Amino acid sequence: MVIVSRPGALPSRIVRSLVPPLVLLAAVACAGRGSPSRTPELRDNTEVGKASWYGRKFHGRPTASGERFDMRELTAAHRTLPFGTQVRVTNLENNRSVVVRINDRGPFVGDRIIDLSRAAARQISMIERGVVRVRIRVMRNSGKS
Repeated sequence: MVIVSRPGALPSRIVRSLVPPLVLLAAVACAGRGSPSRTPELRDNTEVGKASWYGRKFHGRPTASGERFDMRELTAAHRTLPFGTQVRVTNLENNRSVVVRINDRGPFVGDRIIDLSRAAARQISMIERGVVRVRIRVMRNSGKS
């Protein structure tokens, strides 16, 4: 069988054989970050899981909302909650809590549900531990995404 095509062009049979694997690869790549299986829906405006914190390395950098990250402010990153949403975060190990404003997206590490600014992490005494089990409760939803 002789395939005739333009010089430099791939034969259509080869192109057709590459389409299914490329579509599958694209689907797998898109499924990783923030997929529903990794981001449980809030039930009764609450969610329980692990929290981490971020600070100096990201201080001054733009957040997903467009504002600059300030590690001294009471802010947090969440995968799905709208920007501006106020959330009460309670450290389940010591029952300390803080109200933060969602201004970034994340965390995208393991099974964590929220990333707190350094100031918020200090309020609930989690700086030393780094990762703690928390309950988050939506206090006021801004409606912005």
